[in-house]
Amino acid sequence: MPTRLARKLAADEFVITAEVAPPHGCDLSAFLRSATCVAPHVDAVNVTDNQGANMRMTPLAAAALLVREGIEPIMQLTCRDRNRLGLQSELLGAASLGVHNILALTGDDIGCGDHRQGRAVFDLDSVLLLQTIAAMNAGQDMNGTVLSGATSFFAGAAAAPEVEPFVATRPKLIKKVAAGAGFFQTQAVFSSAKLATFCAVVKPLGCAVIAGILVLRSAKMAEFINRNIPGLNVPDVVIERLRTASDPAAEGVAIATEMAVSCRDISAGIHLMTMGHDQLVPRIVAAIS
Repeated sequence: MPTRLARKLAADEFVITAEVAPPHGCDLSAFLRSATCVAPHVDAVNVTDNQGANMRMTPLAAAALLVREGIEPIMQLTCRDRNRLGLQSELLGAASLGVHNILALTGDDIGCGDHRQGRAVFDLDSVLLLQTIAAMNAGQDMNGTVLSGATSFFAGAAAAPEVEPFVATRPKLIKKVAAGAGFFQTQAVFSSAKLATFCAVVKPLGCAVIAGILVLRSAKMAEFINRNIPGLNVPDVVIERLRTASDPAAEGVAIATEMAVSCRDISAGIHLMTMGHDQLVPRIVAAIS
């Protein structure tokens, strides 16, 4: 049975997702509060996987908790921390626990995070992981051995509409769709024009685009992003708005809301990244309803 996310995208209904990070510890109470805060306003909740290469609880456990609570998760799964055995095991566990939306990611470099002394795996990349998911949906592991029960995942991938030069990323997008990606959740976008160009390129591929909306809190945060996060580019005009605002945090919400509203006529949906400020999700969603 298709997930709600898959059904709505197939019906060309505008979708809204948001993300919540698992805890840095084993207490899931704050995670659950965040998820239940945003869940009534979105179609699915992303559960991140050691985002930014910072150690957190496995997204499998956190996503399974959301299923138990009646909340549809999108479980992020990165290739950085697991080899092909670990990735397939994680996927089988997810399927058995009712987690059926997967965002396949290669993963941030481990040198960006809090365990820089660790060794990254990268046995697979996101394209190979998508191919593996497609094989498991067909009832086989990646070696072609028959599984005792096929999976039924709706798989997606990441994309970066703001990356320059954009043309260089097109071949990888094509590979991801060919490997089974049914949707793209993008990194944060700040330019309606760039998003429109991206969607025009992706549309012939038959893959839905869910545009990333990041709530900036200050000019310093924006400048840090530009210096340290590949594929993201906060325009100077946005940084200047934050720098000159009497209340930069409120201005950041206004900027995110403006971008979200513009997406209504451009993309298949939006993905809200509020950086722990869950109370902003209903405010932004209300503005585009």
